[in-house]
Amino acid sequence: MDFLELRKNLCGCYVTVPTMFHDEGLELNLPAMAEHVQFLIDGGVTTGTGVLLAGGGAGDFSTMTVQERIQVGKTVVEAAAGKIPVVMGAQTTSTRDLIELAKAAADVGADYIQVSPPFYFEHTEGDFQEHLDTVISSVDIGLIVYNTFWTSMGVSYQGVERLVEIPNVSGLKWAVNDIGFMEFDEVVSAFSSQISVIDNQNRFVSSHILGARSIELHICNHWPQFGVRLYQLLQEKRYEEVQLEMVRVILPFMSLWKEMEKYTSGDGYLDKLCMELVGLPSSRCRPPTRDVRERFRDAARQMLIDCGTPGVLDN
Repeated sequence: MDFLELRKNLCGCYVTVPTMFHDEGLELNLPAMAEHVQFLIDGGVTTGTGVLLAGGGAGDFSTMTVQERIQVGKTVVEAAAGKIPVVMGAQTTSTRDLIELAKAAADVGADYIQVSPPFYFEHTEGDFQEHLDTVISSVDIGLIVYNTFWTSMGVSYQGVERLVEIPNVSGLKWAVNDIGFMEFDEVVSAFSSQISVIDNQNRFVSSHILGARSIELHICNHWPQFGVRLYQLLQEKRYEEVQLEMVRVILPFMSLWKEMEKYTSGDGYLDKLCMELVGLPSSRCRPPTRDVRERFRDAARQMLIDCGTPGVLDN
């Protein structure tokens, strides 16, 4: 496997594809997911402008069985049809499950898996290193390491130093609990020449200046053209325009998400509501995340209208 090519292709908008369910029984709605992948590709999210994550946090991975996660990954890979790189979510508390997910990802044709330090217990960086070593020795696939410091051990600077030396590690999805000591910038500036850094902290201007190559962008799920255009502006170094667009479009989205977190927890529920409001196939998230659609429908619709989102449906 050409790991240098995998690092090169890990750029643009990093889009978590929401997992759709049928209203009756909340079983997987795989045709709706395939349709959504085509919507993203038609909107310009292709190789060079984006990457798709199947079964990530905003894809309800925590409520799915291993076999369901594999089905979701296979569906997204087949729908992508080689037009865009695909990552399969493989975050888990079990190294045995990680190996099964990694092998399945390679079998269905995914380019990468996304992994993070195991959660629930306070694992050490040594634990995480062995967790990764086991999968690297079992399957030949690109790894994207996600620093989920809010649910698990945070990856240290020294941990990143070790990660960039592993050929399989193609990307670092990076966010930190930065309280003013520039820990976020420290890692991006030090390692972006060796690995593809994905900005997961909405610091798109400064991270791009320091060499980050990808941006986590939920907006793409209901407005992919916005994400592609924002990435193009970054590539053109039109940083003032990028920052103003982020305040105009991303800030209202994040503000509403923050308000919704007082009602429920999870991920992807605002993505799904926005998708529904522009006429795309969608669904609620699986419990224990509560259904947000009726409670926040009007606020979300107004937010989309105020941002200039195309195709917003009438009441």
